[in-house]
Amino acid sequence: MSRAFLEIGRAALAKRPVEERLGDWREVERDLPAPELQAQASRCMDCGIPFCHAGCPLGNHVPDWNEALAAGRTEGAVERLHSTNNFPEITGRICPAPCEDACVLGLHGAPVTIRQVEKQLGDAALAQGLQAHPPRQESGRTVAIVGSGPAGLAAAQQLRRAGHAVTVFERHDRPGGLLRYGIPDFKLDRAVLDQRLDQLRAEGVVFRCGVSVGDDVTLDALRSDHDAVLLAVGAWHPRELPLPGRDLPGVHPALDYLVQANRRVAGLPVDDPIDVRGETVLVLGGGDTGADCLGTALRDGAARVLHWHYKPPPPTERGAEQPWPFPPALLRPSSSHEEGGERGWSVVAKAFVGDDRVKAIRCVDVSWEGGSMRELPETEREVLVDRVLLAVGFVGALARRRRRPRRRVGLRRRPRRREPGGDRDPRRAPGGPGDRREAHRPSPPGRPPRRTDPSCRALTT
Repeated sequence: MSRAFLEIGRAALAKRPVEERLGDWREVERDLPAPELQAQASRCMDCGIPFCHAGCPLGNHVPDWNEALAAGRTEGAVERLHSTNNFPEITGRICPAPCEDACVLGLHGAPVTIRQVEKQLGDAALAQGLQAHPPRQESGRTVAIVGSGPAGLAAAQQLRRAGHAVTVFERHDRPGGLLRYGIPDFKLDRAVLDQRLDQLRAEGVVFRCGVSVGDDVTLDALRSDHDAVLLAVGAWHPRELPLPGRDLPGVHPALDYLVQANRRVAGLPVDDPIDVRGETVLVLGGGDTGADCLGTALRDGAARVLHWHYKPPPPTERGAEQPWPFPPALLRPSSSHEEGGERGWSVVAKAFVGDDRVKAIRCVDVSWEGGSMRELPETEREVLVDRVLLAVGFVGALARRRRRPRRRVGLRRRPRRREPGGDRDPRRAPGGPGDRREAHRPSPPGRPPRRTDPSCRALTT
């Protein structure tokens, strides 16, 4: 076990100065110097039971690549990282890092800087030049993937490396999905995404952009032309806020604004541009999308940006009601909040006010008691705004028709199997055949090590 965590503290995330980054769209975060990054990796304790594995949705073997980097074996760390993660340079930029919430060091101190190490290892692979890994043998089978977001791209790479002919259908003019048009450039440089796309093309993945499945081609046609169809369409449909005045010009879903901004930065044409220069902009919704709208509006020249949340601010530290190793709901200001804007808490919108376009918003302060919301008397008011961006979540690809595709492609919902006593399906219990951790559990003594299916195993860069 490494004991460096007793002597080395967690390094603060380095960022460009606010006044500098507000003048461009380049990435906000800076890299740590190589010796400091190596020191940060050495803080990993190589726990006997690494909870970071369970905290990471991908099951990344965090202690393995931290140990390799701390020992100076950068290439080995990169290879180990890619064994479970197709695009670490992307997840290292945009993932909220639940692995750090599950880090054992976080029990009594600051966790390991897992996300930063992951990002810079991914960047090291890009700097060395990504090598294409086409399949050694073709399977003769064809797969159509609908959607080129992170799920679609990762599936495309895995299936292609297994020997299948893969075609990815994307309704936008360029591949990437939300990675391309949903996330601002100051969080994810598009050159990073393009390098991975070049690797996928070199491996034989075919992209057909500007094709809307259901309009330009039917799902039945895809099924007849391919051996399998994978739906990785994401959740583009925004949750609505059905208040009086919702149809007034000047009230937009947040993603409409972000897509336009990303297209402008890329030098692409935009229809019906949303211009916030010199305006007072209100962003409703306290998640990552709302924060992205805040940073984008500030760079677009908005005179004033309000960012409202309907709930009170969460705590700044983990409490007894949010026990380790579960991800806690904490106040974690984004880089956009450091740049400006006015944050409001426990404020609920009641109506959008205006004649020919939105001019103000009627709102009220609320309190929360026992999970119930109560309006505070004599707090209802109107606040003048020029533009409102709705960042209140997403409900799927086609919210009003989300159950129909399952019947159309012949999929059936399989009921959950339970024991007579009503417990969970024993196959999914720890140690059962459905346990997702099975692939990462060491073999019992005296038995050969487990091997994953080569057709499903992630390969190195």
